[in-house]
Amino acid sequence: MPWQILQKSEQSQKEAMARRLLGVDRSASRADIAEAHRRLLAKVHPDRGGSNEAVHAATAARDLLLARLTRTETGAP
Repeated sequence: MPWQILQKSEQSQKEAMARRLLGVDRSASRADIAEAHRRLLAKVHPDRGGSNEAVHAATAARDLLLARLTRTETGAP
């Protein structure tokens, strides 16, 4: 159905933005994603001159990519 195609496209765009934010590629492992998240948090943490919004964006990106890995590992769409 057309709305399913748009939904998948929107999800792909969100995942691409999350990968760009964390600086990882499509083949990144859980460890790669976690390390990229840790490095980004070190840069954007409020104690280091960053903002809460940047921390939340980094965490959301990590969660999105880890959820994608979980779905592919379990075979869910």
